[in-house]
Amino acid sequence: MVGSTMEGLGVSGARGEAALARSIELGLDRAYRIARAILTDDLEAEDAVQDACLTAWRQGGSLRQADRFEPWFDRIVVNGCRDRLRRRQRQRVRAVALEAAWRAEGEGTVPDPAEQARDDQLDRAFDRLDPDHRIVVLMRYWMDLSVDDIAARLGVPQGTVKSRLHYALRELRSDLEASHGRA
Repeated sequence: MVGSTMEGLGVSGARGEAALARSIELGLDRAYRIARAILTDDLEAEDAVQDACLTAWRQGGSLRQADRFEPWFDRIVVNGCRDRLRRRQRQRVRAVALEAAWRAEGEGTVPDPAEQARDDQLDRAFDRLDPDHRIVVLMRYWMDLSVDDIAARLGVPQGTVKSRLHYALRELRSDLEASHGRA
């Protein structure tokens, strides 16, 4: 089916297909966490990961270095999520507060109302960001990736990542200050 899968790595045929399948399998949990954080919807994240797996399988021959599989696959996942975000336009995205919500669910605690209000304000400000800006903010502050790693995963120059982060944070700051009456 894949024929030249991972041919650039010196692995082709059934061995290449098996290596690619194993790499995809090992990357599924990470891919789902990324898609879930970006899309904030379990089912849509599952669909995005399934689409990314299919894309990775079909484009396996474009992977030239085995040690670059993770960024390559992350890029496929992120691009698929970006396309989904663009399609659904301005639906509410609550990715920034996910980690705190998951932690609270795991501990069985009820969030403080003041903390919940702050999270809601941040979510509303985050919702107003362009999808490309949301993605770099998530990758930098939720996934804790460096600018270099983000650039590699998105296939854009480092300067573009820095610019997107700058404008996204400036917009978030402006929205949050406005919501606190400090315009």
